[in-house]
Amino acid sequence: MPPPLALSLGDPAGIGPELIVASWAQRNAAALPPFFAVGGASLLASAAAARGLDVPIERIDSPTQAADIFPYALPVLGEIDAAWTPGKPDRDGARLALASLRTAAELTVSGDAAAIVTGPIAKALLAEVGFDYPGQTEFVAAASGVVADDAVMMLAGPQLRTIPLTVHVALSQVPALITGDLIRRRARIAAAALQRDFGLANPRIAIAALNPHAGEQGRMGHEDSDVIVPAIAALVAEGFAVTGPHPADALFAPHARGDYDVALCMYHDQALIPIKALDFDAGVNVTLGLPIIRTSPDHGTAFAIAGTGKADPGATIAAIRMAGECAARRANL
Repeated sequence: MPPPLALSLGDPAGIGPELIVASWAQRNAAALPPFFAVGGASLLASAAAARGLDVPIERIDSPTQAADIFPYALPVLGEIDAAWTPGKPDRDGARLALASLRTAAELTVSGDAAAIVTGPIAKALLAEVGFDYPGQTEFVAAASGVVADDAVMMLAGPQLRTIPLTVHVALSQVPALITGDLIRRRARIAAAALQRDFGLANPRIAIAALNPHAGEQGRMGHEDSDVIVPAIAALVAEGFAVTGPHPADALFAPHARGDYDVALCMYHDQALIPIKALDFDAGVNVTLGLPIIRTSPDHGTAFAIAGTGKADPGATIAAIRMAGECAARRANL
């Protein structure tokens, strides 16, 4: 069996800690693989108590202890901790989140953990305590020796997988950033990852158009015909199962989703809106192109509902399950 999964806490004032304990409480019903949390033993105990969950916490000194403890207690590695203050983020909590993330990444890169599942963070607070990355994806990429451009974000749910070509940039900047090289590189990374980690022998990739009606022969922009069409032709010539450009207003309809395994989208909202509309409580953020496995629930810290018991653990459970499934496939290669 692969080693256990490492879960970073995320911001302790957010919903991350309570979703970790809620996921452990559903470990049998959800058939989850063994995992351990990195730090925060007392705050996890407080989060469990607030949700009325019976979650015994047991500190461990090594990931190798986690599998034996997991059936009867939530294993927590290390001594780093903080008070549980739901809905009240501060720098001390950000320091704990960063320490947890750093250790979890190191353990996964070293092979002591089979995968890292990252909890949601508050990026602005992390920046105040020395986090010099746009997000956790870039941090994990750097920790595993991969340049940020080759760390590809895929959003995956029960009904849909999408990849945004451009992520946290203004919409006005998107057309200039879409290049044939970017499309080809991301499609190749996606195809390799879907083969290796998701067991798809010949992944089908649908590429979304940038403009309405795929530009309608230049009436609504030339990017689709001048940039996207040649990139698709080059990928097809290489043997990839790629189609498009597909007008995005029809690409995510029920009758269309069965024709592809992942949709390569041109910008952030084009990829994330359909996932959150279809699979909000089961969406997983997966980083493709890494030598390690990294997943994360596709939601934020939700400070406004932290500690209220309203947060749904579905996406965290899905992220843990997906990380375990990918790790099992890699172990069998």
